[in-house]
Amino acid sequence: MAITSSAKRAIRNAERRRLMNLVRADTAKDALKDFRKLVEEGKQAEAEKALPALYKALDKAVKRGVIKKNTSARKKSRAVALLRKSAKLRK
Repeated sequence: MAITSSAKRAIRNAERRRLMNLVRADTAKDALKDFRKLVEEGKQAEAEKALPALYKALDKAVKRGVIKKNTSARKKSRAVALLRKSAKLRK
């Protein structure tokens, strides 16, 4: 257990940051799940509208260090590829 006041404060800050990072990670995951669900259901227009929300969630996660930059880039790239592939199949 922490003894000094600064160590106690550091523990409180770490817990607060951990919770916020969990929120950011969950937001990014949920945005990706929602996007994939829309694409699978064939709701092309709605999926295109959900894409900026996905980008925003991933970018915020990168900004705070929850996920790495290349992980975000890969997820964005695959999301757009999925959208284009589904659009091509539906035509």
